Amino acid sequence: MIHLTEVKHYKELKTFIKLPYKIHKNHKEWLPPLLTDEYKVFDKRKNHSFEHCDTIMYLAYKNGEYVGRIMGIINHIYNKGHHEKNVRFCYLECFDDAEVFDRLIKAVEDWGREKGMEKIVGPLGFSDKDPQGFLLEGFDDPMTVMVTNCSFPYMITHTERNGYHKKIDLFQYRVQLEDKTPEIYVRIAERVKNRGFEIVEFTKSKEVKPYVNTVFDLINEAYTDIYGFAPLDETEAKEFSDRFLPLLNPNYIKLVKDKHDVIVAFLVAMPNITEGFRKAKGRLLPFGFIHLMRAIKTSKQLDMLLGCVKQEYRNAGLDALMTVSLFDAARKGGLTVMDSHVTMEENVKMRATYERMNHTIYKKYRIFEKRL
Repeated sequence: MIHLTEVKHYKELKTFIKLPYKIHKNHKEWLPPLLTDEYKVFDKRKNHSFEHCDTIMYLAYKNGEYVGRIMGIINHIYNKGHHEKNVRFCYLECFDDAEVFDRLIKAVEDWGREKGMEKIVGPLGFSDKDPQGFLLEGFDDPMTVMVTNCSFPYMITHTERNGYHKKIDLFQYRVQLEDKTPEIYVRIAERVKNRGFEIVEFTKSKEVKPYVNTVFDLINEAYTDIYGFAPLDETEAKEFSDRFLPLLNPNYIKLVKDKHDVIVAFLVAMPNITEGFRKAKGRLLPFGFIHLMRAIKTSKQLDMLLGCVKQEYRNAGLDALMTVSLFDAARKGGLTVMDSHVTMEENVKMRATYERMNHTIYKKYRIFEKRL
């Protein structure tokens, strides 16, 4: 017999957060998230996104133990802006048990119907910055931090069996960093600088902070076409930057300003810290933070995180200007390979940028949908 419990109290929330550690205990490529981050994500008092979303969280209990979890989200800002009535399912974790999976996902379907929703999509969190999609290909390759779900193959099987179909696929590229930046990027970058654009570089984190609000304003403007994205208000932007800025190396943050000193593009990357996350086992203290810092110093891989160009300059070569500066910094840092982060299948311009280089597509993820 399976019992579903709605998460309402701290004890249940603690179980919800820690359950993946049990499910993925013997999962070689799974990366344990930082517990401090997880409590911020799921705590309504700390995550401002709850203020404009309806949410529900369930735990599945079977044979005397908790064996699964799921979260449902109705993002009213996104739905209103895109004229949709969608409920999202996310953070779905369970063992390979069809009965448990079915009970969990149907619970969110029923909740969505009660709320007047017409379609369910997922895995998809509050926004595209949260884990999204089930892993479709590349199960044996290492995961990267802050990318998306490290899920088992059976999650695809159970999702499709419940009548879900492809909504969108996400690709993850691995690019070999050559000894010299491709000449085409160097030439384009020089032309861009001659037109009055200038790269803004940093050496200290405190130099970045004055630009945080400007960057998030640019994200809200430029990300409107990205599936799942909902604009971030000032509080959410601060929460996001407070979580991740301490981990970033300012050498791999690049901004572009025009001749009027207006920021029109940015790019953020960081050395891969996967091994540090593994050794930290979800905890920053007492030694987890040391493992993360050591991983940053010894990594050979550069992970892309965020980036965009103001709409009117998307074909002006600003991406080349940032790429040249980023690759120069990466070589100085001893990095030899770059991970693209996830890229939408339909984002042909970004995909073309990676595919002009020495690349492989080494992981694919899928977001599903179903009419209610």
